[in-house]
Amino acid sequence: MTVLLSSGRARRVALPVAFCVGLAAVLTACGEDPDEGTNGVGKLSATEIERKAQTAANAAGAVRLAGTLVTQGETYKLNMRLKANGGTGTVTSKNSTFQLLRIEDALFLKADAGFWNHADDEGGDGDGGKESAKPSASDAEAADKLQDKYVKVPEDDPSYEQLSGFTDMKVLLAGILTLHGKLNKGDRDRIGGVKTIKINGGEGDGGTLDVSLEGAPYPLQLVRAGGAGTLSLADWGRDFELTAPAKGETVDYGSRLPATSD
Repeated sequence: MTVLLSSGRARRVALPVAFCVGLAAVLTACGEDPDEGTNGVGKLSATEIERKAQTAANAAGAVRLAGTLVTQGETYKLNMRLKANGGTGTVTSKNSTFQLLRIEDALFLKADAGFWNHADDEGGDGDGGKESAKPSASDAEAADKLQDKYVKVPEDDPSYEQLSGFTDMKVLLAGILTLHGKLNKGDRDRIGGVKTIKINGGEGDGGTLDVSLEGAPYPLQLVRAGGAGTLSLADWGRDFELTAPAKGETVDYGSRLPATSD
């Protein structure tokens, strides 16, 4: 049996039906709520997100930091594990790769013979066009003894502050986790499979920081402005052991260390 509606009643039924259809279309167009199932920081302002990320980082007991860092005209490739009382890992500079280990104030450096045998291999002209000195037999012998051994860096050595800075979690994070300029929120992304929200610094000099939308709002990636490097941050709060090298693995350098940027 067919039921016929009056024209007025048909219009009254059609209006809510049309509204429901239109609402469904809007919801479909908008897609899922991007903050559903997240830690909620994506709803905050860029300044608040930065503050949350800094607080989470400062409260973490440890972190792994890897990538490139350009500072004072020098480019370094880092792969470091850091925590409050020290750190360990590898640093590669222009002409050398070396390992660092710091436990409290005790800083150890391990490098190959090329690092210790640090003569100017380019036959340079930095001394009025004179040919640079080549390593002597005694220099080469010393380098052979030092290679692949841990050398304890004296605290009064000029290199101590620079080298220990690579192992200092507090110093490194303070230097990289503050964006410059007026902050704004960027796109959502994934870093290592983890949902993130980007916050961007001022145009041209601010950098971009990806903050986790899952669990604690840890910073997961920093792209520094002006090509000053890209760093990933992982293993937040994952503790690791720092063990001093055995006596047979250490040797005394006996004088000032070579500059790491040579």
